[in-house]
Amino acid sequence: MPDQPGPKGLTHTAVMDWMTRFAATVRSVEPELTALDQKAGDGDFGANLVTGMDGVRRALDALAAGAGNGGSRRGPDAPLDAAARVFLDDVGGTSGPLFGLLFQELADALGMAADPPGTAALALGTAAGTAAIQRVGEAEVGDKTMVDALVPAARALASCEPTADPAHALHVAAVAAHRGARSTTDLRARRGRASYTGDHSRGVPDPGALAVALLFASAHAELTSLRRLPVS
Repeated sequence: MPDQPGPKGLTHTAVMDWMTRFAATVRSVEPELTALDQKAGDGDFGANLVTGMDGVRRALDALAAGAGNGGSRRGPDAPLDAAARVFLDDVGGTSGPLFGLLFQELADALGMAADPPGTAALALGTAAGTAAIQRVGEAEVGDKTMVDALVPAARALASCEPTADPAHALHVAAVAAHRGARSTTDLRARRGRASYTGDHSRGVPDPGALAVALLFASAHAELTSLRRLPVS
């Protein structure tokens, strides 16, 4: 486990902080993601993810301002719902709407859970988001997509006790997602735009899968490099 404290419960503030850290992480690692995507895809993944998370930061600022004026809800699902709207409505590329689906399913799971939601809601939301992405993208594990990180993350969360500390569960998910992302390195992409590059995608981990690992890892701290992703 990292030394930095993660969220002790899935409160509105904890999820706001999580999304804010993810936005900062994405901006820090964008050059690395772009370099990988230039080798394996069309090179726009990092820029699209930054654009999306910059939009999320603005949405979170508006959410915080509205809450301060008594005009916005304060549930833990609200930041994720705001992120979903940005990615579904405003972010281009292949992966933008897919991240939107993940955020939306996480928001729905947290919104429907007993107060306060915890690890059980995280597991349900991640599983539902993974299933939705697979339905839309028709990807399976081994196709070299974000699914290669999402499926192990969902399984890791499902293996946690439902009453486990969400901070611990998110760390376990980050480790599993990172492992899954790294497993794509020697694969030939079979889905997404990277599939058009043939064997050029071999030797490069899938940037979308790495972004999934960054999402879960950012629950604990802002990451400044892909090398900071947890391995245990």
